Amino acid sequence: MGFFEKKLAEMGVTLPKAPAPAANYVPYVQVGDILYVSGQISNGPDGFVTGKLGEDMDVAAGAEAAKLCAISLLAQVKAACGGDLDRLVQVVKLGGFVNSTPDFGDQPQVINGASDFLGAALGDAGKHARAAVSAASLPFGVAVEIEGVFQIK
Repeated sequence: MGFFEKKLAEMGVTLPKAPAPAANYVPYVQVGDILYVSGQISNGPDGFVTGKLGEDMDVAAGAEAAKLCAISLLAQVKAACGGDLDRLVQVVKLGGFVNSTPDFGDQPQVINGASDFLGAALGDAGKHARAAVSAASLPFGVAVEIEGVFQIK
């Protein structure tokens, strides 16, 4: 078990098997030392985390859904790195999509669930640029979807 996975274990997190794509795309593409990971939806041990922020879900629940997306992102990075998460150098950028009502404006606080988790789990390697935007709907009615760009060695 490498450094990052030990830290995750201390946090009570075990990475799941990398989720398979839900449509006609690949889970990640590597170009040089940059890894582009397709959007990961809020999916946990009990299934999809569904809901619409500003309607039937609050910011705290949305942030937890975003954390689940970040866990799936790391699972994809681990898969792309042949099972060695310590090949991760830097989280470069996240693109966060929040299933929310037109008047909901706390998308950044929702996506903080992913950003805070990655910072806690990866330290400086988890610091990243990002976007947090509203979406009228997301696949399967999930609350959050996040894509990521990573530097690996």
